[in-house]
Amino acid sequence: MAKTVVITNQKGGVGKTSTASAIASGFLKKGYKVLAVDLDPQGNLGFCLDAEIDNSPTVYELMKGTARIGEVIQKKGGIDIIPSNILLSGAELEFTKMGREFLLRNGISSVRDNYDVVVIDTPPALNILTVNAYTAADCLIIPMVPEILSLLGISQLRETIELVKSVYNPRIEVLGILLNKYDRRRVLTRDVEEMAEMVAKELKSRVFKAKIRSSVAVAEAPAHGESIYQYSARSNATRDYLDFIDELISEKGMKLHGKKKQ
Repeated sequence: MAKTVVITNQKGGVGKTSTASAIASGFLKKGYKVLAVDLDPQGNLGFCLDAEIDNSPTVYELMKGTARIGEVIQKKGGIDIIPSNILLSGAELEFTKMGREFLLRNGISSVRDNYDVVVIDTPPALNILTVNAYTAADCLIIPMVPEILSLLGISQLRETIELVKSVYNPRIEVLGILLNKYDRRRVLTRDVEEMAEMVAKELKSRVFKAKIRSSVAVAEAPAHGESIYQYSARSNATRDYLDFIDELISEKGMKLHGKKKQ
């Protein structure tokens, strides 16, 4: 069964979608079979992976029960993607029945054995979509930028993680905190990194050794319909993401055994 990885932080602008896209494409590059799930109503992960967003069934229809899993999966560049769009923004009010926390997990359960890794991108909020992602997850990756407000966003995640772990999904764990837009030369970066280490310990986790340096290529790649690895193979961020993928593969919490053919 696939290892399900959720990219999460309630604060926007910390590189969640860039991280989700880089992880999905990075595992594909390493030969693993990947399912990417966009759970953000903005639909940015689907856009990054070149999915059809507006005229095809999405994760919204899957969770609502009006489309089957085979109808919502799109195959794009070797990655299977379940896209999202603005219809999902009403989930908090629309999905009100008992068991609504399990809609995503139940929706993808029949195909999880077909993949090595499932990567889920989440909205910048702590709502029913985030809870659905956590309920479906094996592990969480928390991206942040070296800023105080980004650090505060992580601290506020802990209560939601503990709630989901105690009620819906006892197996969930935080793999680590990933620092994006990293510049070691800045004093603030070094200060926030030290504080991030402290927060990670509270989450019984750590800060990843790999740090993602700033690069315009990260923002430019989606506009060209390419992954960061295709668009700018020699950029600092590309090398950093490849180091991060290698770190994830060696991570005990991932427990990836073998590879499946694409």
